Amino acid sequence: MIDKVKFQRDFFNSNVTRDISFRKKQLHILFSLLKENEKQLCKAIHDDFGKSEFETIATELELIYKDIRKALKQLSQWSRKEPVSTNLLNFPAHSYIQPEPLGVSLVIGAWNYPYQLSIAPAVAAIAAGCTVILKPSELPARTSAIMAKLVSENFDPGFFHVVEGGVQKTTELLQQKFDKIFFTGSTHVGRIVYEAAAKHLTPVTLELGGKSPAFVTRGCNLKMTVKRLIWSKFLNSGQTCIAPDYVMVDNKIRDNFLEKCVEEIEKRSYGLENNNYVQIINERNFDRLAAMVDPEKVYYGGKMDKEKRIFGPTLLHNLSFENKVMEDEIFGPILPVIGYDDLDAAISKVNELPRPLSCYVFTNNKESEQKVMQGISFGGGGVNEAVMHITNPNLPFGGVGNSGTGKYHGEAGFREFSNYKAILNKPTWFELNLKYAPLSKAKLRWIRRFFKF
Repeated sequence: MIDKVKFQRDFFNSNVTRDISFRKKQLHILFSLLKENEKQLCKAIHDDFGKSEFETIATELELIYKDIRKALKQLSQWSRKEPVSTNLLNFPAHSYIQPEPLGVSLVIGAWNYPYQLSIAPAVAAIAAGCTVILKPSELPARTSAIMAKLVSENFDPGFFHVVEGGVQKTTELLQQKFDKIFFTGSTHVGRIVYEAAAKHLTPVTLELGGKSPAFVTRGCNLKMTVKRLIWSKFLNSGQTCIAPDYVMVDNKIRDNFLEKCVEEIEKRSYGLENNNYVQIINERNFDRLAAMVDPEKVYYGGKMDKEKRIFGPTLLHNLSFENKVMEDEIFGPILPVIGYDDLDAAISKVNELPRPLSCYVFTNNKESEQKVMQGISFGGGGVNEAVMHITNPNLPFGGVGNSGTGKYHGEAGFREFSNYKAILNKPTWFELNLKYAPLSKAKLRWIRRFFKF
């Protein structure tokens, strides 16, 4: 592993990645590579956990294509030095900020969207001029294998390389000195990554998770609310970090809300045979989800097939924050519905939990919208929509507190893998003598005046 990192450090130190045209060429190669191998990529992920071609392209590959297109279009602009004003004390001089690549980067991907959550951070690293060692999740083994194959056959390993394997490989990688680490996964593992990076003072971006709430208020467009909420929750069988983890719904519309949720679920006929559902990634996660379901709290669903790893859409009701399902992030097709009488009290209760990755409010009331959007700290979210904010590359994506640190997509990703050097450039034809000895009260008075401008 040491050799792989050293190989990349030597490549980076050759300064070839500082050339904008080199970066663009690599992004073009990556774009073409994904496009030309779409069928293989779709087959691999379908073999891993039943994701359809439609969902693979719509929720993974197209997001990567969008990131690459945006980087190719705006990379030259992002990379320019930015002039900034210079204070009078430094006259005559000019100042600017110059982005430069951080260096050798490690990207650790996640299993739930194995292409998007591995390759999108790598796109940001390449755009910034970093070299990349990518460690995809080993759980969807076929997607990991095809990424390794395509990258190894088309990129110089000194620039872009995929390391396959499980926890042991990740541990070996984290023992090495990187210039940047980007991790997507659970909060528990995020702490381990953060601790390992701290030994080398390596900057880290953590894209984690958490219990993302959705609020449904009286007076919302209930039909559209349910349609969007059910889609966003059961997309990828709930194995989405920004999916609504639970719903807080006004008690006056709670029963109607639940009834419409059932109607919407049955209308969509979720199932592998309909190409609109996926398997739970493995038996361990299946068992974890099954343990969360209290049969007495099931309003709808609860059907499970462990052998096929199929976990049907499930609605839970008559819950409080003390129930087991509210202890940790669900990350599966279980939707707890909790009623509230007072929106302010509901917001206060949510704020007792760790800060979520996402938050959503469904309302036609501006006051309610502002209460939720301003009253809760979260990474990103939506008003009368859920999950879709990730599709806008102009919106930085990331968490806050326990749900993560750092943002990416678009320019935000470029910034995560860049160092912004602050430079003062002063000519030699003139110099004020104020800072030089002998020091005096008169000079100090002048310095005080100059600092005001």
